[in-house]
This record gives sequence, structure tokens and C-alpha cells, in this order.
Amino acid sequence: MGEANAESNRPKMAAYTLAFTLAILVLMMASESFWLSIGILLLSTGLLILSADMFVNAVKTVARRFGMSELIIGLTIVSIGTSMPEILVGVSSSLEVAANGCTPEACASDFALGNIYGSVLVQISLVLGIVVMIHPLEVRPDWLARDGLLMFLAVIVLTMLILIDAKLDRMEGLILCLVYLMYLVNLIHQRDDIREDELILKGPEVDVTPVEMNDYALLASVVVGLSLAIWSATVLVSSATNIAEAMSIPPSFIGATVTAIGTSLPELAVALTAARHSKGVAIGTLIGSNITDPLLSIGITALVHPVTIGSSDIFFYLIIPATIITTGLSLLFMYTDFKFQRWEGGVLVGCYAIFVGLLIAASNII
Repeated sequence: MGEANAESNRPKMAAYTLAFTLAILVLMMASESFWLSIGILLLSTGLLILSADMFVNAVKTVARRFGMSELIIGLTIVSIGTSMPEILVGVSSSLEVAANGCTPEACASDFALGNIYGSVLVQISLVLGIVVMIHPLEVRPDWLARDGLLMFLAVIVLTMLILIDAKLDRMEGLILCLVYLMYLVNLIHQRDDIREDELILKGPEVDVTPVEMNDYALLASVVVGLSLAIWSATVLVSSATNIAEAMSIPPSFIGATVTAIGTSLPELAVALTAARHSKGVAIGTLIGSNITDPLLSIGITALVHPVTIGSSDIFFYLIIPATIITTGLSLLFMYTDFKFQRWEGGVLVGCYAIFVGLLIAASNII
């Protein structure tokens, strides 16, 4: 019944998505104002929800059509797709540093690494916390032993490479990318076992009528849904920043909340949508993005141009420790009974709130 309703609602959802997109484009061409920014904020939020729903339904259909595990889809296609903002930010930052032709000391690219650590911190505390508070999640032991452990180790390895000489050269970036590729190969090798484990978690699948979409339409739904989710998140962040500045909200608070959360909005929207329909996609998105960012995203960034860290006390003494602690805490919660309870999600959200408070205080002192 749910699948039939989803099929009947598909044209209506597509019409809403097109209407929201056109409305945003029209408002963006008008003269900038406070109330206009609020209108764009509301419309972009609606478009983000609609596009995330389109994307999740499309990748679920891909999984069913090709007999793939929804967890693998979440760990690969979804996590790489939703991590595109971090990849693009890192690569553009490296290209800018390379184009300036200055010494590493004069062009320390803290922004790329700060964005990676900030994204991992937001996703593993705020995003995961919100998703679990709304939809408690159950995980399988093998998922944690393979994917959860690599998520934690990826952050630790990246941190160790940085602490050695306060930079990440091309060879180290290549190593990170190769580790990620080896992880993907391992997932493909274990695809049958992962599929069986997933069926144990959610029980026997109900027989559903195959979705009447050809491969090209299905691919278009995946690409358009993800692209609109990323674009609407970017527009939402821009409009929220304009509103905050108009209300004279301190820049440090804007950076610690609006900007940091903005690059993780695709993960939040996709994970919330998936938590209602596909636990595998939800878990895969949340864990997979935190594997992709510290390995593939920053690895590609370092390959483009070595990443050098300046003398940032906030980065070394606050952002890195907070990221490691919250990542370890989330794994501890999942290992206790292989379930993520609502109160545990609340603790993670509280950890992010504490981090924001410390970051604002540190920004005023240092």
C-alpha cells in the first residue's frame, strides 16, 4: 500500500519540486531584502525536503532493481553524493592556494581541514542526534565492526598525519584515497553477507510491484534529487546568513552554526527521510559520510595541493578533540545494545551545543 501511494504521489511531488525551484529562482532575481530572505529560506527548506525524498526513493529503487543492499547504497552512492559540498569546498580551497603561488606558511589552508572536521562533528553529533531523537535506529554488530570502526579510525589516522608536521602532502592524500578505495572493494566483496544481515534486521521484504521506471529515468531521479538537495541547502545557508547578519547576530555564531550545519543539511534531510523508509540507507548515509570526508574528501584536496595548517589554537585544542570525542561517544552508544535510543541522540545534540558555546567563547578570547 505504501509503495502504491508513493507511486501515485510521484507526479504530484515532481510538480511541487518544480514549483518550489522556480519560485526560489524568481525570488533570487528580485532585489535583496530581509523579508525576501525569509521567503527564500522557507522555500529552500521545502525544496530540500522534497528533493531528499526524491533521492531516497530513487536509490531504494536502484537497490531493489539490482538486488543490492540498501546499506551499501547508503555507504557509497548516498554518502559520496551528500559529501560533494565538502569535496568541492576542499578542492576549490586547494586550487585557490595553488593559484596564489605563495609559500605553504603564507597560504595555510586551514579552511579545507576545518570544513572536514566540522562536517564530521556536525554529522556525528547534531545530525545523528536529531535523526535518532525522531527515529530510533537499530544497527547490526557487523556494521559497527566494519563501518563504524573505520569511521573512527579514519578520523584518528587523519589527525595523526596532521599532527606529525602540521600538513597533509600529496603522498598522504593518495594513501587516504587508496584506503577509501580498498574499503569500497571490501564492501563489494561482502555484498551478499551484508544483504543477508540487512534482511535479518528488517525482516522478510514484502513483495512489491516493480517501479515502472526505465534506467535512464531512474538515473535522472538520483542525479536531480541529489543536485537539488545540495543546491537548496546552499541557498538555505545563504539566506539564513543574510537574515542573521540583518539581525546583527555575531559572525562567530553564524560560522559555528549556520555555515557548519549548512554543508551537512543534505545528510540530515536524506537521513531523516531514509529513517522512515530504509534503516540501511539512513545508517549508511550517517556512517558513510563520516568515512568519505576524512578519507576521500580531504585526500582529493591534498592531491590537488598539499594542505598546510596555520597556528590555529581553536583547531588543535577544540575542533579536533571535540570531533574525536563525539565520534567515539556515538560508537559507544551503538555498541551498548546495538540500538540508538532517543536519549542518546539527545546527549549527542547536547554535545554539539556545548561545542558551539565553547567555540563562541574561544573566538572572543583568542
